[in-house]
Amino acid sequence: MWSRSSSSKRQVATSDDDPDKVLRQVQELSDWLLANPQVNGCNSFENLYFFLRTSKFDVERTKKKLKTFYQMRAERTEWFDNRDPKLPEIQELLDLGVFLPLGPDAEQRMVVVIRTAAHDPKKHNQNNVFKTSKMILDLLLKLEPETCARGMVAILDMQGVQLGHAMQLNPKLIKRSVESWTAYPCQPKLLEFTNAPRHVNIFLNTFRIFMTPKIRSRLFVRKEGTSVICDQLPKELGGQGLGYRELALKWKQLLEENADFYVEQDKYKSKLK
Repeated sequence: MWSRSSSSKRQVATSDDDPDKVLRQVQELSDWLLANPQVNGCNSFENLYFFLRTSKFDVERTKKKLKTFYQMRAERTEWFDNRDPKLPEIQELLDLGVFLPLGPDAEQRMVVVIRTAAHDPKKHNQNNVFKTSKMILDLLLKLEPETCARGMVAILDMQGVQLGHAMQLNPKLIKRSVESWTAYPCQPKLLEFTNAPRHVNIFLNTFRIFMTPKIRSRLFVRKEGTSVICDQLPKELGGQGLGYRELALKWKQLLEENADFYVEQDKYKSKLK
């Protein structure tokens, strides 16, 4: 449960919607979660408001989003169980920098770099790559809710990609990955693949099969560079921001400092039949 504190009112005061209406909507969602314990979602004001906001203040749509999100967290145990930042397999992938948040783009949406070939497919399990990425994403939503609520801009850097990377991604894993994008409350506004090899579309066509038409229309491929305008763009992508190595160190430290956050988050997963 949450209370209608002055801080919660201030949080919605900047919304285009009527703050009192939004508070009533969040209360309805809170009551709904209590009446549906099988969803087992986080009932904090911040969480419910974020889901509501990213669902365009549509309560029924928000309920569906909450059900989908917490069901995914229960079903995908390989991504959402035992999320200790100090695990050796997580430490290695944090050091490599497989998922690197940058900051806002020109439209104040959150920009992240996904380094699709930073890991060694002979050594690193693809599910652990996804697990590490989602650990960083979850913390990012907590630290930067305003920017994330406006949507996510993903630059997928394919520098160094090899056949082994593609072989790790079977259709079932690709389907689960794509479904997870839409299960999260923050929606992808752009998926830009860069440093792409010549035959990349053969590989990406499998992703496209599982995408909604809207997400499919937001996917673009470049041979090099990026169209994204962001002050924190790393030098590897032609910007003046922190490089990949520095960003990796920054987010590794943040995850280690917030280890308790993952212990708390692990409580919230749907109760599967």
